[in-house]
Formats: sequence, C-alpha cells, structure tokens
Amino acid sequence: MKKCFLWRMSNWYLLDLIGTAIFAISGALSALGKRMYHDLFGISFIGFLTAVGGGTTRDIIMGAHPIFWIRDPNYIIVIMLGVGIAIAGRRWWFGQLRRPLLFFDTLGIGIYTIFGLQKALSLNVNNWAAVLLGVMSALFGGVLRDTLVNDIPLIFEKHVYATACLVGALLYVLGKELAIDPNLNFLISAASITLIRLFAIRYGWTLPRIGNQ
Repeated sequence: MKKCFLWRMSNWYLLDLIGTAIFAISGALSALGKRMYHDLFGISFIGFLTAVGGGTTRDIIMGAHPIFWIRDPNYIIVIMLGVGIAIAGRRWWFGQLRRPLLFFDTLGIGIYTIFGLQKALSLNVNNWAAVLLGVMSALFGGVLRDTLVNDIPLIFEKHVYATACLVGALLYVLGKELAIDPNLNFLISAASITLIRLFAIRYGWTLPRIGNQ
C-alpha cells in the first residue's frame, strides 16, 4: 500500500508536486482577481483545472492511463494546499493580484514544460512531438483558467509566452542529445523558460508582427 505525502517523495516527485501547487495558486489568484471571494468551490475548481489541465490533456493524447492525478492522491492534496495559500495570502503578501498571478504562472510553465517533455520522452515519443507535448502541458491549464474567468488567455498576449516554453523545450532536447547531466539539463531548460518570460514581462519583449494591422 502506498504511503502518502512527504515521506515517500523523491526530489523529482517533490518538484512535480511543487509545480502543481504553483499552478493551483495561479488559478486561485485568477479567480480571486475576479472577486469570487464567496465561491470557495469556484476558486478551488479553477485552481484544480489550472493545475491538471495541461498534464491531463498530454496523458490523454499519449494514452498514458491512469491519468497522473487519478493514480496519485497527493496531487489533489497539493492543489488544495495551493488554493489555501492563495486565499490566505491574498491580502497579506500578494498585494495586487495581477503581478503575483504572472509570477506564479511563469514559475509553473518553466517547471511543467520540461516535466511534460520528460514524460513524453519516457514513453518513446519522438523528440519533436515531445517538445509540443511539453509546451501543451505547461500552457493548456492556463488557457482553461483564463477562459473560465473570461480573460484573454496569456498565450495570446503580445509578450513572449509560448515561445519561451518552446525555446526551453528545445534546449532540453539538445542537452539530452549532448548527454548533459539530466538534473543540470532540467535546471538550465526550466530556468531559461522562466527567465525569458520574466524579461518579456519586464521589458515588453514581443515577437515580430505579421502584417500591418
């Protein structure tokens, strides 16, 4: 019988749970930004979909069953913890909600792009498909979150977003082909995504426009 929670975690597993909690925080913050203060179920539901939406879509496409959060209850536990952290910290340390939402979203996409890519590669998916599945893992939960709260998804905003995930995923595949240590490769690739996205927000980096409109 599986033991639950902290005492059975490897470093990678712990990081995966942390990434899940980070996405749950971003989802809950987005709901709170829409003043859903009295709708605990709605806040929790958006946090849940943000945290598992991308990974669930990835697993369905690859036929990886059972879905990760159905197999392991710890994902549900950390999602609820993330939602609780967002609610508790809304007034005390998060300040204006838009900025922390972007911060937690940025941390989440850095971690989950590479985790999604790794899982795809572990199931013998070709490198190019694995890159796309990694990007999907990172972004689809955020698309669900923004759609549910009636915002334009961040993936469609003018600042560099999906491109950051794509660059990091390609870096990871390159590092794998060059036999770079997997831990170092993960850190370099995930950090690249996070830093590119943070600089894009800070300095307004955008891709070239197509057309004149």
